[in-house]
Amino acid sequence: MKTLGLLGGMSWESTAIYYRLLNEIVRERLGGLHSAKLLMWSFDFAEIAERQHQGDWDGAGVLLVEAARKLEAGGAQGLLLCTNTMHRLADQVQASVSIPLIHIADATAAAVKRAGMQRPALLATRFTMEQDFYKGRLADKYGLRPVVPDAAGRDMVHRVIYDELCQGIVTQASKAAYIEEAERLRREEAADSIIMGCTEITMLIGQDDFDIPVFDTTRIHAEAAVEFALS
Repeated sequence: MKTLGLLGGMSWESTAIYYRLLNEIVRERLGGLHSAKLLMWSFDFAEIAERQHQGDWDGAGVLLVEAARKLEAGGAQGLLLCTNTMHRLADQVQASVSIPLIHIADATAAAVKRAGMQRPALLATRFTMEQDFYKGRLADKYGLRPVVPDAAGRDMVHRVIYDELCQGIVTQASKAAYIEEAERLRREEAADSIIMGCTEITMLIGQDDFDIPVFDTTRIHAEAAVEFALS
């Protein structure tokens, strides 16, 4: 089994879910007392979030690269960025190390295509919904046609992530708002599925809330990482 290096803490709420999923999936595959071999770098998310909202992606990149190199030096054989948004810097991180980075958008796109979907509704941080590093990869590399909420919808989805989910707050009102927004995208934009494109969203909604396919990027990423670790 290969050792995975986790760039986590963005937020720790979802990194804790990664830790559980990675170990559960390894146990499912290997049985008994088996668990995942993991190294983790956990950021103080306030330092990352401040740079995100200031548009200081270069500064955030310096922090991620430094941590990735430390994980590699510590013995990691593959890297996981435990966040969708910070995949904006995935190429920079990958270029800084000699071990592979398992890209969350690639794993998600593969799952969407396996399910035969083409037009997923992307719910995520404002950065992921508005910038091209994620949507563009889904479209250009995989031929998908993702759709995102309008400005008001993006504001709501983003606010719930940072003001609630990243702080461990889960409310029925926000759950209802997310479901309503996803249904609107289905109705008005012909969305045929939903990508939970922020690793905290799995705390709020899931497949049981919809009758179209829902792609949980946190679980999908963890499954891809275990495939790599056991290959």
